[in-house]
Amino acid sequence: MKKTFITIVVLIIILLGYVVYSNFFDMNRLPIGSLISEERSPNGIYTIKFYLVNGGATTSYGIRGELNFNTIERNAKNIYWNYDEDEVVISWINDNKVVINGIELNLPNEKFDFRRER
Repeated sequence: MKKTFITIVVLIIILLGYVVYSNFFDMNRLPIGSLISEERSPNGIYTIKFYLVNGGATTSYGIRGELNFNTIERNAKNIYWNYDEDEVVISWINDNKVVINGIELNLPNEKFDFRRER
């Protein structure tokens, strides 16, 4: 009886953890927004599309950056998510390194999510 109760409690905690993560921290569940800019890497391997996301009446705008792969068949992935921004300043350092609004990322593996920087 005690083992069953502990198992149920652990499963509930795991389920709640998954729900919180997927709804509040998963970059794949970000709002789409409207396209405001796109930049191609110097070698043409990547294109980053930037979207302005309206947070609604009670929150500020945000910027979502989506990395697209031009030379291989691979799904686009979110690499940049920042709150309280409505413009994008981007500069490519080299073929795989980019600076987005002062945040440096090495592509394709690094990403920036303001919710994880606190």
